[in-house]
Amino acid sequence: MSKPCTFCRIVAGELPATVIHEDDDTLAFLDHRPLFHGHTLVVPKVHMGILSDLPGEKVPAFFTLAQRLERAVEDGLGADGSMILINNVISQSVPHLHLHVIPRRVKDGLRFWLGPRHPYDDEHRAEDFAERIRAALR
Repeated sequence: MSKPCTFCRIVAGELPATVIHEDDDTLAFLDHRPLFHGHTLVVPKVHMGILSDLPGEKVPAFFTLAQRLERAVEDGLGADGSMILINNVISQSVPHLHLHVIPRRVKDGLRFWLGPRHPYDDEHRAEDFAERIRAALR
């Protein structure tokens, strides 16, 4: 890292954060630039860049906390639902694994655009892409 990681500095207590939850391995705190009030971030306390860096034995607890926070954000804030999001490298403003729990309300104005879409065709066959992914899984 060329400069100190913002989230590592929050974990170390060097930068302020409004903490929602803390345990031995994770810290959950309010995003300081929220999409909506209550927008919560979950980070592992040990620095790692992306989801695949999270050791397998840590995955269940990390995602169990995400599930609990999803429910707490919705119930605690009276939200209609939520958006759970992890960016890996692209659109990752802080290069430290973090999961967003964002409260959503009907007609809240958020336009989460997943596009443009690129359908499979004769030149780009779905089975060819599937096989490349299967091969990488082996």
